[in-house]
Amino acid sequence: MARFAFLLLCHRDPVGVIAQVRALTAAGDVVAIHFDARGAAADYAQIEAAFRGDGSVTLARRVRCGWGEWSLVQATLNAAEAALAAFPDATHLYMVSGDCRPIKSAVQARAILAERDVDRIETVDFFTSGWIRTGLAEERLIYRHWFNERRRKRLFYWSLAVQQRLRLRRAIPEGLGMRIGSQWWCLRRATVEAVLALCRARPDVVRFFRTTWIPDETFFQTLVAHLVPRAQIDPRPPTFVTFTDYGMPTTFHDDHHDFLVGQPELFARKISPEATRLRARLDALWASDAARPPSGADGRAVVSFVTSRGRVGRRFGRRAWEAAAEMGPERCVVALISRDRARTRALAEAIRAEGLMPAFGYIFHEEADALPDLGGVETSLAKRTRHRRAVLHLLFEASRAARLAVCMEPADLGPLRDILAGKGALRVLSLETVPSDALLRRIALAEGLLGAGSTEEEAAQVLPVLAGRLAEEDRRLREADLPVNVPVAPDAAEAETCAALQAVLGCDKETARALAAADAGRP
Repeated sequence: MARFAFLLLCHRDPVGVIAQVRALTAAGDVVAIHFDARGAAADYAQIEAAFRGDGSVTLARRVRCGWGEWSLVQATLNAAEAALAAFPDATHLYMVSGDCRPIKSAVQARAILAERDVDRIETVDFFTSGWIRTGLAEERLIYRHWFNERRRKRLFYWSLAVQQRLRLRRAIPEGLGMRIGSQWWCLRRATVEAVLALCRARPDVVRFFRTTWIPDETFFQTLVAHLVPRAQIDPRPPTFVTFTDYGMPTTFHDDHHDFLVGQPELFARKISPEATRLRARLDALWASDAARPPSGADGRAVVSFVTSRGRVGRRFGRRAWEAAAEMGPERCVVALISRDRARTRALAEAIRAEGLMPAFGYIFHEEADALPDLGGVETSLAKRTRHRRAVLHLLFEASRAARLAVCMEPADLGPLRDILAGKGALRVLSLETVPSDALLRRIALAEGLLGAGSTEEEAAQVLPVLAGRLAEEDRRLREADLPVNVPVAPDAAEAETCAALQAVLGCDKETARALAAADAGRP
């Protein structure tokens, strides 16, 4: 029967490491731990104390690790040597990290290994497979890399540029066909022993890989393909890993449990450190007798589809605040538009009194127009105008109504478009006015175009220009592509006003007459 020796590479969270190791050994398997020498001494002492005298756990000689460096390969080799020495009955060595968790039970995993006597490691042609998505490719091999790309970035790229300028290319060791693939593998014991023997026999190979970049993606992949017949290699990685468009591993969370256990692989990474419930469920799965068949869906294709199309079938899904501010077609805003604010407020009060719908004043123009408690966004005019769609959404929530009326100005095309963008229904009643001299002066004073002490000469310069702007606003409103936009002319007869009110408000004729009678602008 197969017995796993897990090579666990970790660098932090001793409590999590101890829990992970105990879960892996609960089904009779063994673990060789390599704890990064850069990690805290107290953390390593805690791990060492937890497994002192435990025959199923051994500690590997520690090295200081850095991403993209040979040190990660050396740490793996140290863990492999420790596992081979401590566990003579281990049949397979499985490379895992602290972010890996099983997605099969140990019983099912051993059954899968028993089906085919092969090494499970992704190993594809380095130069033709297209495995590297972005960044350096051939340069990883043909130039020497002495500096850590993340910690000493300037030196890393400076040394690369110097070698390129001086054409200091080097050859690949004789007899090796370069391969690349996932660094998470499961190899048979004899294969690992052969790799270690090759390292001792071919110091030139080790010397070459020591100065390649990201050798954990090429070292074992190349040597296994060199030592093992192709028929004895399963090129599918045993650990389920997917990558984003930027080449970063996808992180899995608590709600991914069913998706992960439906994959054909034995383990998965990266499991989020915050996904405590998922980690606990997967640890328990390893010690169980469960044997769930794969779902049949290609997990990598699913992740790629979801991330490239968005969860609602688009390239980018809606932001949380966009979804929250969306009104929906079942909600309707009736916009009462006029510059005669007294007249429009009187109509809004009459609509409210008739019980047709909640009606509000010029809430985006005057802070004094009261609103119910909307969580603070209603407290200032600046907040209301900055979050117009959210204000309307909250008004619907607070009033628990499907329709509401709001007073607006003819220039308020922005709020009207916000309503349509929020998928809400919109009906506009435009109470047209002839801009009188008094109205023009009131607007000029409100906007600071005239002051209390302005002369008639100053007014004569400002008011005609202001009248032209108001006429332009009226034209834009008439020509705006609004679904329902019913104008009421300044000299409209009562019958015309009633018809417009019925069309916009959806009320009966008697209610429309009552509203028309209450219209403060009617003689």
